[in-house]
Amino acid sequence: MNDSSSACELSGRKRKLETTFSDSKYGCALVTRWFVKCGIAVFILLGCANLTSISKADAPTQSAALPSEQRLSLAQAKEIAFRSNWDLLAAKSGVDAATAQLIMAKEFPNPTVSLLTARIGSHDSSTPMGNGIYSRNYDTILQVNQLIEIAGKRHDRQVAGRAGVAGARARFFDAKRTLDQGVTKAYIAALLANENERNLNESSGYLQQEVKIADARFKGGDVSDADKKQIEINAEQFELQAKAAQAAAVQARIALEILLGVSEPKGDWSPTDSLEQLVQASAPATETNAPGERPDVLAAEADLRGGKAQLKLQKAERVPDPTFSVGVEHNPPGGGPGVGPDVNTIIAGVSLPLPLWNFNGGNIKAAQAGVDQFQIALEKLKAQTAADVANAESTYNEARTRWQLYRDVTGPKAGQVRDSVSFAYNKGGASLVDLLNAEQTDNTIRLALAQAMSDTASAAADLNAARATLSENEVLSSHEPLAQK
Repeated sequence: MNDSSSACELSGRKRKLETTFSDSKYGCALVTRWFVKCGIAVFILLGCANLTSISKADAPTQSAALPSEQRLSLAQAKEIAFRSNWDLLAAKSGVDAATAQLIMAKEFPNPTVSLLTARIGSHDSSTPMGNGIYSRNYDTILQVNQLIEIAGKRHDRQVAGRAGVAGARARFFDAKRTLDQGVTKAYIAALLANENERNLNESSGYLQQEVKIADARFKGGDVSDADKKQIEINAEQFELQAKAAQAAAVQARIALEILLGVSEPKGDWSPTDSLEQLVQASAPATETNAPGERPDVLAAEADLRGGKAQLKLQKAERVPDPTFSVGVEHNPPGGGPGVGPDVNTIIAGVSLPLPLWNFNGGNIKAAQAGVDQFQIALEKLKAQTAADVANAESTYNEARTRWQLYRDVTGPKAGQVRDSVSFAYNKGGASLVDLLNAEQTDNTIRLALAQAMSDTASAAADLNAARATLSENEVLSSHEPLAQK
């Protein structure tokens, strides 16, 4: 009786201890879950803060701001454009994207891990080792698989990636080349509009002076009222044309601000350079035989190299890539006495797809077509480059000759004729028609001189842009695209 009561007491104590141990495990589990949740929350908050900082760091560059004094030189305009032009920033993003593709090409494929459990029973899974999950007679396999690329696929992919980076950097320099050309021509257009406005106001001022003289002579009976009004009409026409030129000047300044990346262009700035200064300083550099190509040609050559690498890669894709596997199998013995301990077995294997139906013919043909297209585009671009240089040289030589003729010969003659006819008309020795014709001719020549200066400076910008060359090493070694923010 005492033994039975002692056994019952021990059994009760054991159940109490088990209950207490179970409660303690439950409490530990609750605490562990609480810490895990707190850790996850902190991780999420830190991740959001990190993403916020990254997004702020990678935020697009703010729009350009013109100098506070609202006066702008051509050098300042180029500096602002190289920093804030939207097309140039997009070209810089293209370099970043190509660099990311190269990083992806250099990366190895990730391994895969698999866990498989079989022979899961309900009541008869225990073994002499016990009834725990590890001791039951389940057949468990843990396996790691790794794909290995062969036949030079990874190398071809990296060659294509490097060609993509070279092409993107060349396109950046080409975008900068054309931006330099565009900013220069837009600035010259603004100067031409200002010069036209000045010439027309000057012609209007000449005729306004003639109006005053004609009014005095009209009071003295030397000229008729119709002659006086004719002079007034011509003066008013020049004044209206000057206002139209003023509006054109505002439009030209707004067009330049678009190239500068100004978010709210208004055209309320004034240039510090003059047409005469630019045309004097616009002599194009002497053509040299230095090695190199224009950036757009370098980009086309990089595209061709990348296309050939892609073609080689697609041909290599016909060779199947093996996947190597290594793992361990845990298979305890079946339940019952007298059975030995559990057995752990090493597993190794290799698998690869069988090229029975798909030989990658479509991708190979598409890659070959891409190479052909890149080759044709490169040849066409080289011909276009030579044509651009020839056209720019012809245009520059003609414009420079025309400017020098207007400046040295025709312009001074027209001014002298206007002054002579005006003096003769005031003395009664010339007719009103002669006066108006002389004034109109002088105004036309001065406008033509301004146009010739603008054409010369613009043609020089075109010629410099057409002759701009870089070597492939200069494109790849320069850090300028990465410095543009």
